Amino acid sequence: MPPGGYAEGMSSRRPERRNEESAKAIVQASLDLCREVGYDKLSIEGIAARAGVGKNTIYRWWPSKAAILLDGLLSAMTSVQSVFPDTGDAEADFTTQIIAACETLTHPDTGPHYAALIGAAQQDPQLAGAMWERLLSHLVAAAVDRVRQAQRQGQVRADLDPDLVIEMLYGPIYYRWLIRQNPPGREHIRTVVATVFAGVAPSSAPRSNSR
Repeated sequence: MPPGGYAEGMSSRRPERRNEESAKAIVQASLDLCREVGYDKLSIEGIAARAGVGKNTIYRWWPSKAAILLDGLLSAMTSVQSVFPDTGDAEADFTTQIIAACETLTHPDTGPHYAALIGAAQQDPQLAGAMWERLLSHLVAAAVDRVRQAQRQGQVRADLDPDLVIEMLYGPIYYRWLIRQNPPGREHIRTVVATVFAGVAPSSAPRSNSR
């Protein structure tokens, strides 16, 4: 396995400028083939053939097909990695953010690849760690910060663990998407968020008008 592995990806092991086009072609080939044949049938050989490069070129930059796909997913999901909404109404902000996240989960350019990597990560602790560090940790941190702000504003009980609130908000969404393979629509998301906030809000806190 070359230095860097999953955790650093191409961002810290960028090829020389003359090879930039090859690197982009490899990433794009992994995304296209995963969508066409599925993750299980995706192979380094297939990626190399589609990108028009040798396997050794790929292995100089990535340790596995999952590492390539993770870099591709990170590029495709840049729009999700934005500042968490903050209108002053935490329930409305989480509704907005979760709806946007579900649009990413169901988009053909991102959803199948993300689901494939989540599945592969169950048997690959290194991939799971890389997904957390490179893709998810800062998004979760932003959501936790928003819960803490809501606690300071009196919209969420101060005695609650912010991480638990996040799990209650996002857990049902991932359950519908991954287990039932029936991604929730906007109205279902609004219901989930409203139900969670009904339980976590101080008894004297005003209800949101997000519905």
